[in-house]
Amino acid sequence: MPEHTSNAPSPRRPWRTRGLAAAALGGLLAATACSPGTGPTGEAGDLDGVTLTVAAKWTGAEQKNFEEVLAAFERDTGATVNYEATGEDTGAYLGPKIEAGEPPDIAALPQPGLVREYAEQGALKPLTGEAATALEDNYTDYWRDLGSVDGEPYGVLLKAAHKSIIWYRPDAFDDAGVTPPDTWDELVGTTAATLSDAGITPFAMCGASGWTLTDWFENAYLSEAGPENYDKLAEHEIPWTDDTVVRTLTKLDEVWGDDDMMKGGRKGAVQTDFPSCVSDVYGQKAAAMVFEGDFVGASAAEAGATVGGDAVAFPFPAVGDEAPVVVGGDIAVAMTDDEGVRELMAYLASPEAQTTWAGLGGYLSANSEVPADAYADEFTRGLSETILAAGDDVRYDLSDQVPSRFGATEGRGMWSILQDLLRGTTDPEAAAEALEKAASES
Repeated sequence: MPEHTSNAPSPRRPWRTRGLAAAALGGLLAATACSPGTGPTGEAGDLDGVTLTVAAKWTGAEQKNFEEVLAAFERDTGATVNYEATGEDTGAYLGPKIEAGEPPDIAALPQPGLVREYAEQGALKPLTGEAATALEDNYTDYWRDLGSVDGEPYGVLLKAAHKSIIWYRPDAFDDAGVTPPDTWDELVGTTAATLSDAGITPFAMCGASGWTLTDWFENAYLSEAGPENYDKLAEHEIPWTDDTVVRTLTKLDEVWGDDDMMKGGRKGAVQTDFPSCVSDVYGQKAAAMVFEGDFVGASAAEAGATVGGDAVAFPFPAVGDEAPVVVGGDIAVAMTDDEGVRELMAYLASPEAQTTWAGLGGYLSANSEVPADAYADEFTRGLSETILAAGDDVRYDLSDQVPSRFGATEGRGMWSILQDLLRGTTDPEAAAEALEKAASES
């Protein structure tokens, strides 16, 4: 894991003083450590005795790094912040707690659909004070809208994700004599095939974590069918039995349907979760590639790899005319108005907290005030610039836009149906029919 040190002077405190000035791009490769600032009276320790709870889906290195960010808030304010891991199905975890009147103080929601659902239930507190100011000052309209419902701001995109990259081991590519591909046909027919012929398993899959399979589909579909059809499918304005969907599922089956393409074959692929698949590549070195977002960097570092060195990535290859760019993220929302919640929300929304996390690795921010040199490596810095400069063809994770019971629920909907395709108990045409049925029922 990248070291996170600083010999900089005492930082300004943006969660109290409206933000740092934007740093110029292309700064030094350095990680900067910051303390979160003072409490509401301007003196540290004014939240002594206050206990807060934050719930999120992060585990492993992601959880560890986030807890380090929270620890800075604890040191500065005297508060105690407890972390609760929700598991992959955030809605299933939070639903009973909301019904019981015992929600966490703050939750990181992985789907904008959940923000709307909970806001309409009255389960969220609108952003106010410094958190609302940080959202207005430091985020573009695109990112602000993700956490808003009918124009009312409820959440801040705490952690962005660039989901259109495939990570690989350069040594494996060198051994097989291959280079990163530009197109899907090159990925399957040249890169993966040559690796396999050289006795190197091309992919480690993360099929037990169904959300990773939806990311495969979204990237392939955006490139194959184009942004307009992507939007229509997200709104269910075209059926999931449309030819564009079947073509995309057929493309995926070129990898998913070949045991030699994946560590452990189909059976092993659907039994391996995230981040175990990352360890398969960078720890066990049992495969050459793993597909997932920029956050793979944290798990790769935990496995002993150096991001930008022996852990690098190439853009998801073009299936159609253009390579896709799919983004995701986790939106921090307040679920109570207890003492200390407003202060913690303001801190999490600040460039200071996010600069700290950026220096720890495996993280991207959509906050325009996080300086480029906060990122611990040049590779991640480049990804951050892509996120901030998102163009008209960039699309947000489709499975996070549809109802969560269809797009983001373990054991049903997209997760379950794509797992069936991966394990070989269905085919592309039947999977498309199952997806349409599930979407219509959601």
